[in-house]
Amino acid sequence: MSCTLLSQNDTKTKKSIYKTIDAWHEAAANADFDSYFNLMTEDAVFIGTDATENWQLEEFKEFSKPYFDKGKAWSFTSLERNIYLNSNKNLAWFDEILDTQMGLCRGSGVVVLTENGWKIKHYVLSITIPNPKVKNVVNIKKDTDSLLKQKLKPKTE
Repeated sequence: MSCTLLSQNDTKTKKSIYKTIDAWHEAAANADFDSYFNLMTEDAVFIGTDATENWQLEEFKEFSKPYFDKGKAWSFTSLERNIYLNSNKNLAWFDEILDTQMGLCRGSGVVVLTENGWKIKHYVLSITIPNPKVKNVVNIKKDTDSLLKQKLKPKTE
């Protein structure tokens, strides 16, 4: 197994990305709508835990606003995070294990370096399911999945 040593620049870059993602999670926990969405690109996408949640930025803002307005959005704390950089150091992707109100979740995303620092471009939130419990979860969501599959199934004519 080979290991690549990070240059000091890579370490600084990754720390900057960590700060951005942590600030983004903190803004949600504090129901700070402007700070939260200012840390996302104008073409950002947020994929939620429900199969129907593929939010383009403006839709996600609209969906989220009532939660932020009530002073209680969501609270995600990263327990573990991995960050990977492209060779130009202007794009990174990451994955993280989160402590949330839904228990442990996994987040993964893409951040890009902009004139205003690192911004979230794409984020996917998933609820983790221990392998021994998958069959139970599959059974619980069988009816809902069946209806959604029918709706999403390509129409043949």
